[in-house]
Amino acid sequence: MSERDLTKTYGRAQFVAKLRRLADAIESEQAFMIQVGGQRLRVPADAAFTVEHERTDDVQELEFQVTWAVAGH
Repeated sequence: MSERDLTKTYGRAQFVAKLRRLADAIESEQAFMIQVGGQRLRVPADAAFTVEHERTDDVQELEFQVTWAVAGH
């Protein structure tokens, strides 16, 4: 599988809906399906969740990250 690094910007309502679906999946210990940039992703129920904070002099960034191993690798 080739490497990919994509950032997709969503409106507030779309972002909230995606977060809500993700939170519901995490809470019920179910896999989560999402499409990003035309590619469908299946996030397994045993994915790892981290929060990252970055700061420069004029910008702060908060990232909610979901990480999982690729099957067969």
